[in-house]
Amino acid sequence: MSLDLLRFPDGFLWGAATAAHQVEGGNFNNQWWAWEQAGKLHTKDTSRVALDWWRHAERDFDLAQGLGLNALRLSVEWSRIEPEPRRFDAAAIARYRQLLRGLRARGLRPMVTLLHFTHPLWLEARGGWLAPEAPGLFARFVRYAVEQLGDLCDFWCTVNEPNIQALSGWVLGSFPPGKRGDVPGALKVLGQLIRAHGAAYTVIKRLQPHATVGWSQNFNTFDPEHDWSPLDVAVTKVRDRLVNELVPRAILTGEVALPVRPFVGDVGEARGTFDYVGINTYYRDLVRFDVTQPGELFGKNVSAPGAPKSDQPPAGEAWGEMYPQGIARVAAALKSAGKPLYVTESGVADREDRLRPWVLARGARALHDALAAGADLRGYFHWTLVDNFEWSEGFSTRFGLYALDVDSQVRTARPSAALFGQLAKANALTREMVRPFGPDVEHAAFP
Repeated sequence: MSLDLLRFPDGFLWGAATAAHQVEGGNFNNQWWAWEQAGKLHTKDTSRVALDWWRHAERDFDLAQGLGLNALRLSVEWSRIEPEPRRFDAAAIARYRQLLRGLRARGLRPMVTLLHFTHPLWLEARGGWLAPEAPGLFARFVRYAVEQLGDLCDFWCTVNEPNIQALSGWVLGSFPPGKRGDVPGALKVLGQLIRAHGAAYTVIKRLQPHATVGWSQNFNTFDPEHDWSPLDVAVTKVRDRLVNELVPRAILTGEVALPVRPFVGDVGEARGTFDYVGINTYYRDLVRFDVTQPGELFGKNVSAPGAPKSDQPPAGEAWGEMYPQGIARVAAALKSAGKPLYVTESGVADREDRLRPWVLARGARALHDALAAGADLRGYFHWTLVDNFEWSEGFSTRFGLYALDVDSQVRTARPSAALFGQLAKANALTREMVRPFGPDVEHAAFP
């Protein structure tokens, strides 16, 4: 192997990832719009227009094609397709069919996410994911969506980051419904989302036996602040098992650990319901035992001195150390699952593009290292193509390869876009590609 070349397997997918509510605009019938209207965002931004995809998504498809990407991950909005129970909107389906045809015409393989944090207000009125019937209602929506779109897509992500939806909505309070410290509630929601995934998988495979179906899991890397401290090690393991391991174990084995089983409930129907695992990974936190933090399970997240940090949100929880090398660690941990892996999200909030080239270079090295170690990695979807509406942070945090002027909707390529485009077109990373970005970026890919 050349020391100046990282080559990737033929057919490797290089894409960008998006979510409907963050890009479409006009999603006024889900719980996130209600959350925004209640003044719960950390900014005064609005998703009313977002990136205007509902009218003009194709201009961003052109950007993705121009970069040389061969895939794009997007989601469909449940509240558009089923605005009232059992009433399905033909116009919404027609527009999604246009989007999928547009992607395919540009040589971009669509990965469609069926639940990316949003659900209809009519489900919220029933209790949202705590409603006993929620998994079945989601399966009904999935059946209709796949029946209508399945001729244009055979690559599905059922649920995005069930662990983050439960943690942020019921423990941290940064997502609707804004509960704080409700760990039992979060575990109940996790159980519902696991069952929803399993039901959706079963529905899709009955309709499309050849389809590739999985889910996307957020993996945050946790390490003890002091590996010589038994208490730091213990609380780190607790965090890792609850945040990173609970959902994958449930979907792989149909089981959850005894201490949380009464809250999560029976998830046996989800056993083995995956053709791939989607890895979403951004950060690392060092964990310190802290007796004053019982609500955080006696642990406190900290960062190593001098660790690379993204732009931080204006309020709420601080984000940890950027850690694209976590891709290799997560892939190694999932090797025993025996299924293909995709990095379905990885990126950085970086308005000035000061860190994104390093994240891309270090991420490419981690992908290559994981492949060399035997991981069955099939693709990488960068978060995201164009600055989008970042949930409670609005437009204050910028993850795009392209910068967005919100008022004019003008897109401007950041330098990192050219780097990612070169990587995608060549299906390889060379020293010459990264050298213009400085020695730190070059060393990230070629240490």
